Amino acid sequence: MDFNFEKFVKNLSGGKKLVRTYYYSAPLDRKKDEETYAKQQKFFEKLKKLPDFELVLCRMQKDKIEGRTVYCVKEDDIHITVDMVKLAYNDAYDTAILVSTDGDFIPAINTVKERGKIVENIGFENKFSWHLKQKSDRFRKLTKQELITFFD
Repeated sequence: MDFNFEKFVKNLSGGKKLVRTYYYSAPLDRKKDEETYAKQQKFFEKLKKLPDFELVLCRMQKDKIEGRTVYCVKEDDIHITVDMVKLAYNDAYDTAILVSTDGDFIPAINTVKERGKIVENIGFENKFSWHLKQKSDRFRKLTKQELITFFD
């Protein structure tokens, strides 16, 4: 089953004119799992073909924690923050839709709102940030049932 990202984005925009979609990720470690890496690259190529879409690749950091190898996406939060603020100051949008459960975005939300922009936060039923919900102009909680509808 494939996730229909275009359908997902259209649903989130709720009929508003969509200017651009940004997706932040990091390439997986090819040496660790060639098959999963290839699937991710195929997914990225599919995303790049979507209209008005920007794939922002960040860095994957490998760490050792208690003898285990752990991978963590780095730089994504700062890329999102810079893009939200920069584009708000350039009047590139009226409404930012932030799909995140990370309360660290509150300073960016405050700055964007100071520019007169509206911020919508999308969280998930099993995880969302109360603080993001309070600071955003609108909040929407996606349920598992709703997410299932975006798979083909």
